[in-house]
Amino acid sequence: MFTRRGFLERVATAAGAAGMMGAAGVATAAGERPNIPSQIKAFCIDFNWVEGKFAPPGHWANASPSEHVAWYQGLGANVIQTFAVSCNGYAWYKGGPVPAQPGLKHNFLPEVVKLAHKKGMLAMGYFCVGANSLWGANHPDLSYGTPSTLHIPFTDAYLDYLARSMGDAVKRTGMDGTMIDWVWNPANSLRAQGWLPAEQKLFTQLTGKPFPAGGQPAPEDKLDYEWKAIDRCWARIKEARDKANPNCVLWLSVNDLSRPCIKDSPLLREVDWVMNESPDPKLYEIGRGMVGARTRMIQNLVGWTNHDAKSFLTDPNHRGMDLYGFAGPGENSLPLPIAEYLRKPVDDFKGKDHSAANNYNIAALARFYRGLPMDAVLP
Repeated sequence: MFTRRGFLERVATAAGAAGMMGAAGVATAAGERPNIPSQIKAFCIDFNWVEGKFAPPGHWANASPSEHVAWYQGLGANVIQTFAVSCNGYAWYKGGPVPAQPGLKHNFLPEVVKLAHKKGMLAMGYFCVGANSLWGANHPDLSYGTPSTLHIPFTDAYLDYLARSMGDAVKRTGMDGTMIDWVWNPANSLRAQGWLPAEQKLFTQLTGKPFPAGGQPAPEDKLDYEWKAIDRCWARIKEARDKANPNCVLWLSVNDLSRPCIKDSPLLREVDWVMNESPDPKLYEIGRGMVGARTRMIQNLVGWTNHDAKSFLTDPNHRGMDLYGFAGPGENSLPLPIAEYLRKPVDDFKGKDHSAANNYNIAALARFYRGLPMDAVLP
């Protein structure tokens, strides 16, 4: 039976463990090797989206680093995934070659990193590889517009920009790692009316074949091109990381690990962490069959409406897995207070919309991350 006394004993134990983690040497200086937890318990308050579109520049620019770190700590996370450059193309830190979010009140990412280290947590910054609205607006000849989907071919100019941006962020912010997301080629729907001349040129550059006069490559040639484009992009990302700080963790988020354009790729073999964003367990197993011997596999449990973190975490076979969740913030740049997730039963958060699904799954994840029973209800 869950009791208040038992809860207090658990809290004391957890606090001691957090102190031990800090004493063990979580990186507190740029370039040090981060102390990776034996079980990754990660979360992201997602600044990318508002009402199904990329968040406009400056949205949540008043976000408080201390309030965010306190929320992650209350959740029981040991890895914070926040943002270096979000999909709108603006940075969450100041002074680098990528312009900061307009009106950015705090030097957000570097301050989160410092506070996280004091709490014994790691802090990771995010880069969206295949979409960047600012890049698209500034380089209309190298982008299929600036929609809220994949719109950037991996041209030489773009990879130069991406590598420069990532290398600077790694050095400037002191983050322990970076999540790379949307490492995909442009959406087929955007190419339907014809490929950009820049991407046609890149097709020939990578495949050695002339771009077809009919306007669309044969499926096998398109796959060959896309696999090579991703492989080349990965090589530049890895090179940029290695030059800036070889101890920085490279973390790949993938929404579909079955896609042929990453099958048996160096990306999956060489990246440090690979996350199955989807709730489909078959995709996790597909990924596990392709990753490198030293690569950590992570399962996402929050962010899609068909995730069910409570059911997943009550299965004993899942309790030792590396885990993650993400959810959009409210108007105050945070999800609900952690106390609210814990003062009601998990099932009370059930609902049909996206927000309710996320809150239900966060309530379950908070209990697991904090070492509480799934039926725990705190006063």
